[in-house]
Amino acid sequence: MLTDPETLCTAFDGVRRIAAGPLGDVAPQVRAALDARPNASIVILADDDSRRLDVDLRGTVREVAARLAPVEKGPGRPKLGVVPREVTLLPRHWEWLSAQQGGASVALRRLVEAARKDPREQARAARDTAYRFMSTLGGNLAGFEEATRSLYAGDRSAFETHIAAWPRDVREHVLTLAEAGLGELS
Repeated sequence: MLTDPETLCTAFDGVRRIAAGPLGDVAPQVRAALDARPNASIVILADDDSRRLDVDLRGTVREVAARLAPVEKGPGRPKLGVVPREVTLLPRHWEWLSAQQGGASVALRRLVEAARKDPREQARAARDTAYRFMSTLGGNLAGFEEATRSLYAGDRSAFETHIAAWPRDVREHVLTLAEAGLGELS
């Protein structure tokens, strides 16, 4: 349960949005909602990719808030979050990377950042994020399959038509998530 309190997220109780913002603010609101309705079916989803966030909601609202309070940082460089992992490439790829200014790591970071800024990649990521959200909260709603096809076709008009009867909070959130994936496809 390593979750950053600054992670932007949205919490839903069924199809009703109950909180949105940084996790450190949302989690105590979710705890309060569970106090009011212990059997509520609440899900917290990260706004950037619609993944479910596993949050420790045990205890009181104050205890939940304390667990997610920002940590005071000491002097020195902030932690960069560098994670070493293995990459398997062919020898010609390693040769090319080694010849790049700054070496393999710098070249790979530049390539990844350039790919992340590509509008086609942003559109694909938006469609995937919207689909994950739709599957989580709207999988049983009327028009789900048609909406999914419209989403991946980038057809805003058809997508909006297929989700028009969905609960307002779900409809508004999925439209926000899908924005970069609807319209012109390259």
